[in-house]
Amino acid sequence: MSNKKRIFVEKRGIFDVESPKIFSEIKTIVPHIQDVKVYNIYDLFGIEENELNKLIFNTFVDPVVDILHTENPAENLHFATEFLPGQYDQRADSAQQCIALLTGNENSTVRSGKLIELFGVTENEVEKIKNHLINKVESQEKDLSKLEIPAEETPDPVIIHEGFIDFSTDELKNFYHQHGFALGFDDLEFIQNYFKSENRNPSETELKVLDTYWSDHCRHTTFETALTDIQFNDSFKDTLEGIFNDYLEKRKFLGREAKPISMMDLATVCARYFHKTGKLENLVVSDEINACTIEIEAEFDGKKEPWYLLFKNETHNHPTEIEPFGGASTCLGGAIRDPLSGRAFVYQAMRLSGAANVLEPISDTLPGKLPQRTISKQAANGYSSYGNQIGLATTLVNEIYHDGYKAKRMEVGFVVGAVKKDWVRREKPQPGDLVILLGGATGRDGVGGATGSSKEQDETSIHTLSTEVQKGNAVEERKIQRLFRNPEVTGLIKKSNDFGAGGVSVAIGEIADSLEINLDILPLKYDGLNGTELAISESQERMAVVIEAKDKETLINFCEKENIKAVEVAKVTDSGRMQMFWQGNKIVDLSREFLDTNGCAKSQNAEVSHLQNIENQNIKFTEENFLQALSNKNTASQKGLAEMFDASVGGTSVAMPFGGKYQETEMEGSVQTLPVLNAENIETVSLASWGFDAEISSQNSMVGAANAVVESVVKIVAMGGKYQNIRLSFQEYFEKLGNQPEKWGKPLASLLGAYDAQMNLELAAIGGKDSMSGSFQDINVPPTLISFACANGEKKHVISPEFKKEGNKIYYFHHIPQQNGLPDYDKLKQVFGFIYENIKLQKIVSVKTVKEGGVAVALAKMSFGNKLGADISVDESFLLKKNIGSLIIESSSDLDCDVLEFIGDVKERVSLVINELDFRISDLLKVWKGTFEELFPTVEKEKIVVELDEKLNATKAENIIIRKHGIIKPRVFAPIFPGTNCEYETQNAFRKEGAEVASLPLINLNHNLLNESLDAWISEINESQILVFSGGFSAGDEPDGSAKFIVNVLKNEKMKNAVHDLLERDGMILGICNGFQALVKSGLLRFGEIRDLDENSPTLAHNAIGRHISQMVNVKVTNDGSPWLKGMQNQIYTIPISHGEGRFMASEPVIKELYENGQIATQYIDYDENIAHGMPFNPNNSLFGIEGITSKSGKIFGRMGHPERFAEGLLKNIPTANYHNIFKNGVEYFK
Repeated sequence: MSNKKRIFVEKRGIFDVESPKIFSEIKTIVPHIQDVKVYNIYDLFGIEENELNKLIFNTFVDPVVDILHTENPAENLHFATEFLPGQYDQRADSAQQCIALLTGNENSTVRSGKLIELFGVTENEVEKIKNHLINKVESQEKDLSKLEIPAEETPDPVIIHEGFIDFSTDELKNFYHQHGFALGFDDLEFIQNYFKSENRNPSETELKVLDTYWSDHCRHTTFETALTDIQFNDSFKDTLEGIFNDYLEKRKFLGREAKPISMMDLATVCARYFHKTGKLENLVVSDEINACTIEIEAEFDGKKEPWYLLFKNETHNHPTEIEPFGGASTCLGGAIRDPLSGRAFVYQAMRLSGAANVLEPISDTLPGKLPQRTISKQAANGYSSYGNQIGLATTLVNEIYHDGYKAKRMEVGFVVGAVKKDWVRREKPQPGDLVILLGGATGRDGVGGATGSSKEQDETSIHTLSTEVQKGNAVEERKIQRLFRNPEVTGLIKKSNDFGAGGVSVAIGEIADSLEINLDILPLKYDGLNGTELAISESQERMAVVIEAKDKETLINFCEKENIKAVEVAKVTDSGRMQMFWQGNKIVDLSREFLDTNGCAKSQNAEVSHLQNIENQNIKFTEENFLQALSNKNTASQKGLAEMFDASVGGTSVAMPFGGKYQETEMEGSVQTLPVLNAENIETVSLASWGFDAEISSQNSMVGAANAVVESVVKIVAMGGKYQNIRLSFQEYFEKLGNQPEKWGKPLASLLGAYDAQMNLELAAIGGKDSMSGSFQDINVPPTLISFACANGEKKHVISPEFKKEGNKIYYFHHIPQQNGLPDYDKLKQVFGFIYENIKLQKIVSVKTVKEGGVAVALAKMSFGNKLGADISVDESFLLKKNIGSLIIESSSDLDCDVLEFIGDVKERVSLVINELDFRISDLLKVWKGTFEELFPTVEKEKIVVELDEKLNATKAENIIIRKHGIIKPRVFAPIFPGTNCEYETQNAFRKEGAEVASLPLINLNHNLLNESLDAWISEINESQILVFSGGFSAGDEPDGSAKFIVNVLKNEKMKNAVHDLLERDGMILGICNGFQALVKSGLLRFGEIRDLDENSPTLAHNAIGRHISQMVNVKVTNDGSPWLKGMQNQIYTIPISHGEGRFMASEPVIKELYENGQIATQYIDYDENIAHGMPFNPNNSLFGIEGITSKSGKIFGRMGHPERFAEGLLKNIPTANYHNIFKNGVEYFK
């Protein structure tokens, strides 16, 4: 008996969405290729023969959609791929969890891979295809002749660099170049002197730790460099000197004259000044380095409480450039962990990326680079995958295009979190306190990430940097979010730090002044890591918390209840040193005083001599020019990109990314209510936006930065925010500066522009992030200073930019910059105040900012959402000219303001008339949506239409038995699987209707805990009337298929019996999205019982368009026989959907049988109330428009849509959004 086996899994015909994707990808480089077939490979080790069959058909092969092969099925040219050893493989991880669940075997190993079979290509072309498809940073070609687990490595010893303190300058220089340090040579000399004073040579770990600790990424070395000689040498000299002198005055006022002038000082001085002068009273200042934090008043359910609002921007430019999926996913993961370490629940996100020409042929790709389109698509997949899995609503997604981003991609995430003020305890760690590490295990991923992102990239980077990219595990981070949402847990935590750049050395190294760290205790992903790797690995989803020693067991127990591993990894001491121990040896012993020097003080001259006057030529307003402006990459619709990101999860989204009846007018920013647990009506919202223009900033980085601030503020005002509430955070991204003064002048000029805007608007940047390595050969990123704006506001004042109603008046605010190109702040403040007051009076109903494409493009975008036209008359020079700060305003009545110009009226017609030129809205939409359709499609390539005679509906339906229960407070049990992410809003929906709701996470840290956990679930089910499976991504929808993990739990004999018992006593079951997938794939729907399926069973397959889709849909109740739907026959509901696998598939006879049985409950419909068969109304191309079905008994209901995400005042920019309150019906049935 051999306990190792390889299987190949093929997707049946229509269910194979991956092969066509790979085919179209290869076609761009080998146009004559005929076909491609992709198979999944699983190498299975340590599984007994008698367990194999059970496992294969429950875990790896779905009999409905998959075909099993035990031998290599490829008959044509082919190759196989697999992850590099040490890269996180979510598919294999989830498979191993399923194996443990089904068999109790915790010692199995799974390795996954892909087999790619090619039709119609030559041997020579295979190499070209391999190079295109295998990103060597994360993957390698798999050798199919071998079936083995890569040999476990024994860790290398940690060496001492003997003779280091005695090196001559030349020897030290040689040593410096050999080791590829990110720190400067002067820092290494400084380190040598330190070790001389200690009279010992350093360990390799100490040098690596210092290189990491002092990297630009961790210590902002560039920004902290003293600027000793600053010259202003161009036509903007007077303006720059005026701003600079004002900065010097403020420094003097603040008593900072003795401190060096630096970009960091310039970036932070406004916040210091406003804080000291009482204009920034809500700023929360603490020793913890978490995120920008302000104190606000949260209003909900008629009460007010003090809360903290935290926000953070994060970049992963370097990792995303070389490994787009992993780089972008951990960009978001890292952004989330900062506010999360501040004990906040993160609920709101935006994504802003920068690329070169994503539409260029792949042949234009620079040597040593990935193609632009590949980076763009895979990065979008990575960021959306992480956000969608963790359950973070991403309500604004934009990509900026500029040739400079060919040097290095820009990948920026922005997140907002909130927490009740008294849930946060902040105290200085004391000797005797413990540091607990909780969350994920440690591997090689991200070793050297901090230093790597501080370096300039070259042609070899992509092939040599595999360990520098961190790997994300959203399912693990979601558990930490749940843990920190418990005030009993946060009350134990004195200080917290997340694991990002630098790993243990920074996350734990920063948490207290004196520490003894035991690296042997770190949970490992695999063996073979030595002490140095353990010290600097940036493995994600880990958190370090300081607690009192007496609270250790309490905290570890809380962690266990959330299925989180927690270990004591360090003690706080009073030694004044950071010490690390590994295998009984002290491998790091550094004085805190030395560590905190951050290396040598750096100094540099700076010269601003690059600023040009902004070119903004007048473009004649013709149909051709207008259509060209609409199709410009920086203007065109990015809906196909944005829809990949879940925008409604969490039930806090006040507006969807695209609004109006037709969901075509993009929001100005992101607006969500605070995430108050168990609240019914939350009034306080957080508004977020960004501002930046790469073209303007390339010409004049000073004006570009001032404009960025203005644009971010204007967008908040346009959404109904009060501008005085705004707080800012900047993202700087510049070329590698070296020691050339004129290069240093670029970020300096940007910061002076941003300073000018802050001082004049009296708004401060209270945080920021810099990335200073945007160079590749002789290409540089454009000078980038993005302004992120965040403000608290009121839900009732939020508006969206689509035209609302015929007869409304349209006004224009034309922003005229000052002579020097900087904004006219006084006029802007005047109009901000006027807009806010008139939104409160309910006069102003929509506001749109003007940018690329001028007034004409802004008007077109306002018309798209509700397909309402307008009759406009305005100065032609404004129509196609970019003008940041200008606004178009729609009002229900006359507005009286001297800076506004009346330009026309909204019309109930299908055309937009501008200066007597008439444009059909449908023609404009077609042009606007066409640019990216091939790259990010919004329409499926082909769809299947199944139509049945309506007369068949419910002709054979059984009588549904309705029993009287008379229970005052029915009990609902909501199990939480690894990957569940809609539990809070689903439970709240039942709670609002008077149910008693219980929920427990599944604990599978080991087999004993798993058994205890299942027993606890079963006792909850036994006491409940309703079992609900919430939405999410169970175990990350792996291995390759939604809800497999949940189905494996349900097939556990004890669980199966408990569920069947519930149904026998007239209990009810609801499954939403991932929960619906579980009901279908377990047999509960359509059969009413848990059973094995065959290839003729219905299933939920990948959306026909081949990607995740988040939008609003109209669904109609086709059958209200089920208690869940009682009294709702023929009612229409507009509800959110968000899924990648929601396509209901079955043979026509099975669909007919379901229809005749009255089991088809809800169907997607179009605007004419006909059953919809494809995009945009039926976004997954579900057959016969099926959105939800019931069991024959009516007691089990499953659906893809998310009614639990609606509440009064949410989804405001969707005029028909309403509440499909199935929860009330479910609870009422038992009362």
